[in-house]
Amino acid sequence: MRNKQPDIATEISTCRLCSDRFRQTHTAHEPRPVAWFQPGARILIAGQAPGMRVHQSGRPFTDPSGDRLRQWMGIDEDVFYDKARIAIVPMAFCFPGYNAKGADLAPPAVCAKTWRAKVLQSLPDLRLTLVIGGYAQKYHLGDAASGGVTQTVERWRDHGSEIIPLPHPSWRNSGWLKKTPWFEAELLPVLRSRVSEAL
Repeated sequence: MRNKQPDIATEISTCRLCSDRFRQTHTAHEPRPVAWFQPGARILIAGQAPGMRVHQSGRPFTDPSGDRLRQWMGIDEDVFYDKARIAIVPMAFCFPGYNAKGADLAPPAVCAKTWRAKVLQSLPDLRLTLVIGGYAQKYHLGDAASGGVTQTVERWRDHGSEIIPLPHPSWRNSGWLKKTPWFEAELLPVLRSRVSEAL
């Protein structure tokens, strides 16, 4: 039986704040907010913004980065997509588009300003927050993320037991992972343990 979306998720799914902005991008697409959360969730995945595949599927992390993130967390798709357990709340709910060179545009700040506080207030049972990438880290960690993603992730022990900063699980970051063997050796076992405890 499919879980009913809370009112805030329904509001977000009909949001068209960025219609004009998206029409002016190289992709010239319409908004398609992907709101994947409900009250009661125990883990928050705070990411950047949906990519093109997620824009097309309407489901978060339906791409190779999702496969890698689930492997990092030590969970399967059934658990990952269970809104009663895991809330997936990016800094922007829509695919922001590509520029002329085919690179992802930044998540529009208006999205987080409009929705993020309301969404987080609707998730009172969170036990663990995974903060993925620079935009989310700056929002959730403030000055502790000022040194950039590598430094922020490297200092993961400084953020307590309820928040873990992560790099983006994109396959573009495979080179980064090779240069930072401590990530797999030291951080991932703790991540999997905390995910299991939170669930």
